[in-house]
Order: sequence, then C-alpha cells, then structure tokens
Amino acid sequence: MNIKTALHSWDEAVALFERRGLPVGSYENLYEEEYDVHAGDLAVGGHLDLDATEPEGTGYVVDGDLVVDGAVLNIDDGCPALIVLGDLRAAAVYLEGDAKLLVRGNVHVGAFVGNMTDKLVMISGDLNAGVTVLSSEFFPDLVGGTLHGPVLAPPYLAGELAEPPAAAEAVLVPEVLLTGAGDASEPLRHFDTPGVHGGRLLARIEAGLPVTLPAGPQGAGAGQ
Repeated sequence: MNIKTALHSWDEAVALFERRGLPVGSYENLYEEEYDVHAGDLAVGGHLDLDATEPEGTGYVVDGDLVVDGAVLNIDDGCPALIVLGDLRAAAVYLEGDAKLLVRGNVHVGAFVGNMTDKLVMISGDLNAGVTVLSSEFFPDLVGGTLHGPVLAPPYLAGELAEPPAAAEAVLVPEVLLTGAGDASEPLRHFDTPGVHGGRLLARIEAGLPVTLPAGPQGAGAGQ
C-alpha cells in the first residue's frame, strides 16, 4: 500500500471525526495518539495488508471513500487502526488479529470474515457481503444499518442474527469447506464456524480467488 498522508494530532483527528459525524462511542476506544489522514477518496490496488503498514502514528484515517481492489487483511496483533469516513469497498475483509476498523458509511465486500474477539469493528451503515463468516466468538461491535447477505456462524452466535445462520456448503466454494480428508494437514486457524476450513478460506482470499458460489436463481450470493 502506498498512501500519501498527513500526520494529525489526536485533537485534530477528533475534530475531523466530529465534523464527519463519526459516533463518539467508536473513536473513544482508539488510542489517543497521532493519526495519518488521507484527504478525500482513496483507491488501493491489490491487497491492503494492515499488518505490513508502517505509519508514523497509530493508524490511518481516510477522509472519504476507500476502494481496495483486493482484500483488507489483518492476521497479526499490533496492526494499526483503519478509520474510513465514507464507504468501504473491497474484494474481502479478513480480520484475525487486534484490528480496529471503523467505517462511517456502508461496507460492500465479497466476503467479510472475523475470527476471534480481540478487535474493534464498528460500521455505522450497512454491511453488504456475499458472505459474512463469524468465528471464535467474533461479532461486529456495531452494524448501524442492515447486514445483507448470508451469514455463517457457530450456533452460540445464532441469537445475535436476524436470520438463522446459513449452511456453509450452500454458500461457499468446495475448496474452503471441511471435508474430513486432509483437513488437519492445513492450519484450521481456530475456526469454529460449522463446515468452514479457516486456513483454506484465508489462502483463497489472499490468492484473490472467489470464496462464494456463483449467483443464480437459487444462489446464495455473488462470488468475491
């Protein structure tokens, strides 16, 4: 990722959040340090790997819409926050470390994957996803609008959903399903979403390949 940014103090960042209407309940959970702010809309080619960024502050703020050709990725702990004051569009979002993702507008992705709970995810608008995969007690802290698209989740999260969780085989390509044969030969990444092989799911997202079945008359959603 190559982002031309301007370093803002915490007070300057808060003033920007207030002008853009970001809920206080979201940014009050951020570290009160400097943030790198990109003025206006931003397009990123390829993946946006939050683990690989090296900001001078503690995170990035995009003062506009963010469009990522690939996926927004977070695997490790210690990655910076990403605050989008417009809409976020990406092929996928995969969060497994301790990412802080705040989006003032809507999110449009082929796949939205959250694994484990050490993260802050707040979306003020809608979450529109070809599939949302929830694992290891992860659930977004806020979806202010509507969660659109099928959701795969362990049974203990079913009560958090407006509709019952979907069956993995009805939504995902066979390459990312648990099959029993050879499943243990690849890391499962502690996924407890029924039917989902976490390691294969991540590998396919990193490769830029679709993880959902093609849409059709009975289709569950568009491919990533």
